[in-house]
Amino acid sequence: MNIPTKIYGLLVVVLLSVFACKKSEKEVVAVIDEPAATSGAKLIFKFKFDSLQPRLNNLGQNAPMLPGHAAQTPHFRKISAHYIELAPTGTTALGAGKVLYRAPEVTTGGANAIDFNQSLKVAEGETFFSVPISSVLAGNYQWLRVSLSYQNYDIRYKYNNAGGSGTANGTIASFLGFRTYVQSYTINTLSITENANKDQGYWGFETFGLTFKGQAPPGATTVPNPLFASSPIPPGSCVVTGAFASPLVLSGNESSDITITLSLSINKSFEWDDHFSPDGWYQPDAGDKVLDMGIRGLKPVVN
Repeated sequence: MNIPTKIYGLLVVVLLSVFACKKSEKEVVAVIDEPAATSGAKLIFKFKFDSLQPRLNNLGQNAPMLPGHAAQTPHFRKISAHYIELAPTGTTALGAGKVLYRAPEVTTGGANAIDFNQSLKVAEGETFFSVPISSVLAGNYQWLRVSLSYQNYDIRYKYNNAGGSGTANGTIASFLGFRTYVQSYTINTLSITENANKDQGYWGFETFGLTFKGQAPPGATTVPNPLFASSPIPPGSCVVTGAFASPLVLSGNESSDITITLSLSINKSFEWDDHFSPDGWYQPDAGDKVLDMGIRGLKPVVN
């Protein structure tokens, strides 16, 4: 495949503007209660990527597109999470609910960090985590919290330069956790080796058989939390909060598995400043700057 004229310059611009999460040295701190049982009915967690789910802002309110902005819905490949918690009420503080899952962490790169190599990356519909229901505290849970740590998806972009114009596909690998120790990772077909801690907003990009990487600034990613007033989340945790349609009631004596689908809104989740080329296409060589890459809502669905 021929690389369009000036594609190198285009890609540099693309990647200078890609992806960040709210950065902070503060992370989610909670202790997971060790399961007392290893068999029996299970609570199973899976992900779904929903392009039609409401597009929310940080406060969990509908977020219309702002003037001069444009967005597209990316095609998701994989996702990973760092933390899962069931919260009984809307005033339950972060970490004070039932913490079911926390990804492995290491200090190999210096400061404590999520271990990317040990983190499970799953596609839509694959089981991410399961736990015996009998080991979960019996009770009623109205809310679910999940801290997302990694995303991998495809986008389309437009180029227009002296060598011609057209559109192309690219694959993004973005790290959303408070800090991640990365040995190596594969974006699409190509890999990058780091052997170092990477802060939130670190990304890798692959297109036309080339890879690029960089570190985006903090504060650009939407992390919806409808409980912002009664149960805030610390910057840097990327904890997305969602309400069950009706409370999840667990007795501890269930005889059948319960599946919770973490339905994530990816509705126009890739957003950019379209002032420079107001045509609705992401066109980095015309000056378009990425503004947001956050998940736009969480709806836990019990099956």
